[in-house]
Amino acid sequence: MKFCLACLLCLLLAPVWAVDLRDGDVVLYRHALAPGGGDPPGLKLGDCGTQRNLSDAGRDQARRLGEALRQRLGGLRVGAVWASPWCRTLDTARLAFPGLPVKEQPAFGSFFGQMEREAGQLRDATALLAGWRGPGVLVVVTHQVTITGLSGIHPASGEGVALRWADGRVEVLGQLAAPAP
Repeated sequence: MKFCLACLLCLLLAPVWAVDLRDGDVVLYRHALAPGGGDPPGLKLGDCGTQRNLSDAGRDQARRLGEALRQRLGGLRVGAVWASPWCRTLDTARLAFPGLPVKEQPAFGSFFGQMEREAGQLRDATALLAGWRGPGVLVVVTHQVTITGLSGIHPASGEGVALRWADGRVEVLGQLAAPAP
């Protein structure tokens, strides 16, 4: 019985860890666990009291997310960390990558419920990502709608999507599993 369970686990995880990251690649992470969906009315960027924030489990998940990526990278390093200006993305980035500066990037903000902003925001985000050359891997902590718009993948909280730019086009390398809560 253990052998069959182990085989099933390997099959489920194989596509996730088959991602071969190299210098200049990008990993987009959806922020860690933050109960609810969207944002409450009256959201004000810079005022975490008006936003949906990480839960205790989310803060723990964020710390484990960073550790899992550092182990995955081996000798490769995280070259920069960017995040949308929402508190839950900034908190995820700071908890996952302590000691690294986190640069706020409005192009990676949420446009959930404001789809008229989608095209322009994704254009701006794509231009920023296409300009990344390293050194190291760029980590961007953002929102589900942004990641889905850029990659076509609908990530769970704390899940990553690895991308590479080649010949002016983006290649989706695969997904990095979210650490279990």
